[in-house]
Formats: sequence, structure tokens, C-alpha cells
Amino acid sequence: MPELPEVETTRRGLAPHVRGRRIRTLKVYERRLRWPVPAGLPARVAGQGIASIGRRAKYLLLRLESGALLVHLGMSGNLRLVPAASPRVPHDHFDLVLNSGTALRFNDPRRFGSLLYVRGDPLEHPLLAHLAPEPFARGFDAAYLWRITRGRRIAVKQLLMNSRLVVGVGHIYASEALFRARIRPQRAARSLTLPEVARLVRAVRAVLSSAIRAGGTTLRDYLRADGSPGYFRQRLYVYERAGKPCRRCGTRVRAITQGQRSTYYCPACQK
Repeated sequence: MPELPEVETTRRGLAPHVRGRRIRTLKVYERRLRWPVPAGLPARVAGQGIASIGRRAKYLLLRLESGALLVHLGMSGNLRLVPAASPRVPHDHFDLVLNSGTALRFNDPRRFGSLLYVRGDPLEHPLLAHLAPEPFARGFDAAYLWRITRGRRIAVKQLLMNSRLVVGVGHIYASEALFRARIRPQRAARSLTLPEVARLVRAVRAVLSSAIRAGGTTLRDYLRADGSPGYFRQRLYVYERAGKPCRRCGTRVRAITQGQRSTYYCPACQK
């Protein structure tokens, strides 16, 4: 699933090409996404200018002259810039055609992505209004993480992946951040000390920043805005490296199951 770095990489790649452009037309080839694309949406957005493209959690926000478009990449989607006349391939579901002759083309084999329109401030939409702090926001600091971990028996990795507590730290990056912070993923959140919490905040930001600089992590379907893959996977320390030597100490990386998904850690480096 595309996580925060993949969405932010997409945003950065698209921004110079869409900001200040005008929407010529919206061509919807498949309305049956996670939520059906509204039938009247093409008429609503045609002719509108794009003021900016932002991000909140894993949602892309295209702010228009009137309202905004919310795009979610789902579990297998990508939004890339292509010539408007370029041939479609399977699972291309919509084209947002711009007056530059290019189009934002959304491809999503599993159709869990979405395209929604918001009349007012997109940050007040029910999908976004109650989200937790961003990992890079001032509100996500050691004091905040210390407070929300107190009394919680849940494993710290599961806590990091709870979007009601912090957004954008998904499966891959939670494992990598815990490795950098030298904390075992199965530890109860309430067992963390204040120095460990401070290390974890720094590790989360460092891992996400590195992934954004590398263009995201290519696992199955993720592509950057220009259609190229992300390469952060080459820098992963523990994720999907079970049985391989730890890049830091040489101990074999272990895998356990948490929340019906595999979690990876080094038994020597992480305590």
C-alpha cells in the first residue's frame, strides 16, 4: 500500500506541472472505485484552475478555484503525469486532462483508491477532520508520544500505525523506525521510557525523510509521478529481511506476526 512517502513523492512530482494549470476535462473510465465517482463531477471541475496540490495523511488535495479534489491511491494505485493522448493501459480509471496537453492518469488494479469532491475546506471533510498529527508537524513530538503511550498495553508498532494517534506511519516505515530507535516492535507502548520515546520520534521522521528523498518504496504497484519506481527498498534494514544478517550487527533478522501481518526486527539491536 502506498504510504506517506509515496504520496508525498507523488505530490512533489506533480506540483510543478499542475499548479496554475486549468482543467480541460475529467474523463472517468471506471466509476466503481472505493466510493463511486460522482456522475456530475466532470461537469463540476471542467474549466477550473488548480491553485495548489497538497497532502493530508495519505490523501492528495487538489485545491481548485471552487472546492477541492481528494485523491487516495488506495492499496495499489498511482497517479502519474502522461501526455493526454497517450494510450490507456488496463486499470486506468480516470484522466484529469489539463490545458497543458498533459493529464493526471490514475491507475489502480484493486480499485481501492478514490476521487472525491469537497465544496469547502478539504481539511474539514469527515475523512480528514479528525486525523491525528502529521509526523513532521510540531504537534508530533516526544511530549505528545510520551502522553499517548502512557497506560497503553498495545504493542508499540501497532500504536505507530494507528492513524488516530499519528498519520502516515504504515507497515514498512514503522518496522524501519523501530529498528533505528533500537526498540522491539512487540513491546508494550507503556513500557517505553522518555528517552526511548524521543528516539522513536526522531527515527520516524528520519525514516520518512529518507524514503521521500529516495522517491518512496517500490514493492508491487507503486510508481512515482513520472512513472518510475521508488528505490527506498534498497535501503531497508529489516523489512522483508527475515533470516538475513542485520546490516548493523550481523545477527539474523527475525519475523513475527502482529495484527495478521509480518513484523521484522533484529533481536540484538532492538530491546
